[in-house]
Amino acid sequence: MSRSLATTETPQANSPLVQTLPASLDPARLPAHVAVIMDGNGRWARQRNLPRVMGHREGVEALKRTLRLCSDWGIGSLTAYAFSTENWSRPGEEVSFLMALFERVLARELEALEREQVRIRFLGELQQLPDGLQQRIADATERTAHNTGIHFNVCTNYGGRRELVLAARRLAEQVAAGQLDPAAIDENSFAAELHTAGEVDPDLLIRTSGEHRISNFLLWQLAYAELHITDVLWPDFNEAALTRALLDYQSRQRRFGGVHSPTP
Repeated sequence: MSRSLATTETPQANSPLVQTLPASLDPARLPAHVAVIMDGNGRWARQRNLPRVMGHREGVEALKRTLRLCSDWGIGSLTAYAFSTENWSRPGEEVSFLMALFERVLARELEALEREQVRIRFLGELQQLPDGLQQRIADATERTAHNTGIHFNVCTNYGGRRELVLAARRLAEQVAAGQLDPAAIDENSFAAELHTAGEVDPDLLIRTSGEHRISNFLLWQLAYAELHITDVLWPDFNEAALTRALLDYQSRQRRFGGVHSPTP
């Protein structure tokens, strides 16, 4: 990622800017996949007597910081809830601004994403997005598909229930066509029909602005994720906030339904 995606790192000669892992974190116990519900852009702007769109602009900067840190600290995947199926109900001017913002950010940052080997994918019903944005998304997806760095998933026009319905429908169509035995349907075959197919499930979900709900986000994939709720508004989310989330994660005992056996 280019300097525009960096935080306050010290540059090294002939190398990208790098942010080292805080000493308080155990590098062997980092989550492989972090998901974020980026809430609080509007409240951030309102507290400053600014238009809501300014909150969204600052939210983009927070996402860039978070991606930069996750990449530098060795977290394999970051999935961000950028625009839900319910967000179409917002005022038309705000929706139009968000669509244009997505397109501008993609155009501006794609070369940096390529250079830093970020693989970007957009998850959701993309055919409902504006044509120009769809083209930008297709181009970015194709150009970064073989990159070997962090997997960056942007949930756009995404809804968890809708994702499950579509997966069930595709499996039903395969059964109706005689291509699939209903008895063969299991968790793996169902997961293969989701937008996130091929991605490991999130280990950690971070939700900003203090809300205690998952808002129709990754309903299948978050089955065993650890939840971290912070009062920090998304535009203010920074290295310290991410470090607190990761420390919270590392304090948990992940049993996946089993019983923890203490080490003698």
